[in-house]
Amino acid sequence: MKYLVTGAAGFIGFHVVRALANQGHEIIGLDNLNAYYDPALKLARLKELAPIQEFSFVKLDLADREGMATLFAEHQFDIVIHLAAQAGVRYSIDNPMAYADANLVGHLTVLEGCRQTKVKHLVYASSSSVYGLNTKTPFSCDDSVDHPISLYAATKKANELMSHTYSHLYNLPTSGLRFFTVYGPWGRPDMAPFKFTKKIIDGESIDIYNNGNLSRDFTYIDDIVEGIIRVAGKIPSSTENWTPESGSVKNSSAPYCLYNIGNGNPVQLLDFVQTIETAIGITATKNMKPMQPGDVYKTWADTADLFEAVDYKPSVDLTTGVTKFVAWYKSFYGVGK
Repeated sequence: MKYLVTGAAGFIGFHVVRALANQGHEIIGLDNLNAYYDPALKLARLKELAPIQEFSFVKLDLADREGMATLFAEHQFDIVIHLAAQAGVRYSIDNPMAYADANLVGHLTVLEGCRQTKVKHLVYASSSSVYGLNTKTPFSCDDSVDHPISLYAATKKANELMSHTYSHLYNLPTSGLRFFTVYGPWGRPDMAPFKFTKKIIDGESIDIYNNGNLSRDFTYIDDIVEGIIRVAGKIPSSTENWTPESGSVKNSSAPYCLYNIGNGNPVQLLDFVQTIETAIGITATKNMKPMQPGDVYKTWADTADLFEAVDYKPSVDLTTGVTKFVAWYKSFYGVGK
């Protein structure tokens, strides 16, 4: 099979490319290598991927309409795994236009490419952020997600709506994955696991928001990748007798579906920090701070639908995952030995 993986130099995309290559697939990886976080880490990931014969890299911006159309026309992909996006909840408050270009225009160029070349299945990244003001937990794909509290979340909700439109109009099979706080080796520097680890090793204090009264459904990268690839092989079909009045919002009369992809086991923020402290062997100095704009108090994934669809549940426990991440961090940056 021939895959397009967007965001191939990103955290999740990098791991997906390696897993697909191990299965013998041909992969074209796309990334614009922007400077939202240090491009050196993205280039280091690409260096790791370079020896893979099944992999080819294309530097291209999703918002380049002509370039994206040409890419799809030239390669005739079987399956597209669309992970590229402008990430970050708080960054969207200060830089909203970046999200319009990458997450709205960029998602549309991918949809158009899939439509024009009759791609068999589009799997794309949504986010647990779409749950917004929801307080009922665990979060279910049956829940309404009409009240996002960040522009980032709003763009991800828009991606789901746009995908449904293309599934309905053009019979394009699409599967959206709502990711829950992914962490692990080669992770993003803007995410809490990376920031906490760096500051603790460097002897700096760490900021704890809402005085630590937060919890997150931390999900190890290997579990996420396994779920993505299994979903890619599960092409959705229309749901028989589905109607907007009686059917679930997670599927449709079109070949469209949504899944939560998380660990299903929320962890208190201070417990997560303690796990990092134990892995490093240093106790952090903590600055207790109020809640940040756009943040949510708790994430918790109901993953029953994912298990039913692809027979898979996450298996990596927090201590194992954090220990592996800290070991990678120390090795990659040559610190804390």
